[in-house]
Amino acid sequence: MNVLVVNAGSSSLKLRVLGEDDIVLAGTTIERWSGGDETGPLEEFLRGAPSVNAVGHRVVHGGSTFTRATVINDDVHADLETLTGLAPLHQPRALAGIDAARRLLPDVPQVACFDTAFHATMSEAATTYALPAAWRRKWDLRKYGFHGLSHAYASRRAAELAGKPGARIVCCHLGSGASLAAVANGRSVDTTMGFTPLAGLVMATRSGDVDPGLLVWLQRAGLTLDELEDGLEHHSGLAGLSEVDGDLRDVREAADNGDEHAILALQVYVHRLRQGIAAMVASLGGIDVLVFTGGAGEHDAALRTDTVAGLEFLNPMQVLVIEAREDVEIATQTRTLLKEG
Repeated sequence: MNVLVVNAGSSSLKLRVLGEDDIVLAGTTIERWSGGDETGPLEEFLRGAPSVNAVGHRVVHGGSTFTRATVINDDVHADLETLTGLAPLHQPRALAGIDAARRLLPDVPQVACFDTAFHATMSEAATTYALPAAWRRKWDLRKYGFHGLSHAYASRRAAELAGKPGARIVCCHLGSGASLAAVANGRSVDTTMGFTPLAGLVMATRSGDVDPGLLVWLQRAGLTLDELEDGLEHHSGLAGLSEVDGDLRDVREAADNGDEHAILALQVYVHRLRQGIAAMVASLGGIDVLVFTGGAGEHDAALRTDTVAGLEFLNPMQVLVIEAREDVEIATQTRTLLKEG
């Protein structure tokens, strides 16, 4: 079964056709994709690609409704639209990709694969915020977790390579966005992102965890909600700390040249990363394998060395670097769902 994997990002559209054994038969990235009704670039790609039997879409947010891959029909599409408020940057782009593929391939089954679904196995103790019950019930306030497609693939592959199907794994997805997942027996036990992808680790331009009282104070000091959101999403993290930008490679280069802001940025980044890993280990009750994946996780050896160097107190663990392959996970989930009928 050839599966077209559609991954709509905040500004681009990644397309891959995966054949049997997950061989990439064709692929491209459409930069500056506007979404909306634009189907031209996708149509051009399909003209030169092998025929496909199914389409798998990455959808960031499935809310509490979608806890596994789901065949897309009009009702599912409508339900996905209602979740836009939970992921305003990503959900409309995913829906645009779905609409484009459904128009061009109306007779091919389309499947939604969710970043939140992998974390649906977390316990209530791990997902429940200590907020007023009325708030939690009215708005379904809970930890959802994200990067689930990446964590699912990387943790499964790590267990295979380690020869430990029931391994306790801490998976570090470190890219522009960054999160950790605690995985036991292939199931998510805990994660660092929460109700939104802003929570947890320091990221490229996102703050990660901050004192909620600080945010209230900033609003009382005069920041508007829009200014607060923009600052937390686009001007915090490595970018805010280093005053360089959010790219870890640029920050490391500046630090190597003696830039004090960049040096501090790296120190904060690693401190929070170690702290998060230790918390995930506590949720697991121990660790067998530590996995690094994502752009920074795969390619920054110094980051991995600095991180592991501060974790000697943990029981002996295997450290693995796994290539991020969300496309393989999406294709796998799509095939499995459709074969189940």
